[in-house]
Amino acid sequence: MKIYYDLHIHTALSPCGDNDMSPMNIVNMAMLKGLDVIAITDHNSVKNCLPSIKAAEDNNIIVIPGMEIQTKEEVHLLCLFRDIKAALEFGSKIDNLIPNYTNNPEYFGEQLIFDNENNIVGKENRLLISSVDISISKVFEMVDKLNGVVIPAHVDKRNYSIISNLGFLPLDLDITTIEISKNCHKEDFINRNKYLQNYNMIINSDAHYLGDISEPVNYMNIPEKDIEEIFRFFKLKK
Repeated sequence: MKIYYDLHIHTALSPCGDNDMSPMNIVNMAMLKGLDVIAITDHNSVKNCLPSIKAAEDNNIIVIPGMEIQTKEEVHLLCLFRDIKAALEFGSKIDNLIPNYTNNPEYFGEQLIFDNENNIVGKENRLLISSVDISISKVFEMVDKLNGVVIPAHVDKRNYSIISNLGFLPLDLDITTIEISKNCHKEDFINRNKYLQNYNMIINSDAHYLGDISEPVNYMNIPEKDIEEIFRFFKLKK
């Protein structure tokens, strides 16, 4: 069964996210585009995950709660969770490790917190696009304890990529799936990095604007549209 996805979407909580990226707007756009599953992955925060899940209630779309964390190695990792309880527990721990740099909305953009009915209910005052005081290996350890999955983000890019910053994918980490950016030519990239053919690859939008959310192009082939099957796909080894 083909399950069409976009597992890297930023709400307006991310300072680089457009203010129209509210949970309700994102869910509605994903539905209009014919997606089956999306993930909310704001920078270093999960505060818009619950309203996104609520906005999708009674609709035939799965919303995975997640985060795009920036480690102290300046590496971006997608942290995805089976349920909101695990995501909130992880988010609470990361919240205590975010540097106390004040956001400048005029320069970076606002960091808006919504409810599921499109109402702004708060703002995050600390700048969320900073490195958190946590290592890559510690992120894997914490997410694993919460039965989640860590996917190195946009590994083809020169900035904030685990490959560009470390020069390799650490073999001691439980990495089975990696993300490449939507503009990456997959075959050429694999030809230049032969060892990557041993990993599952997903392609996401990294959307910061509603129009950037993926069309129904990228899919996972799984037995049924189910959260456990989706996470089983992430853990498949080639």
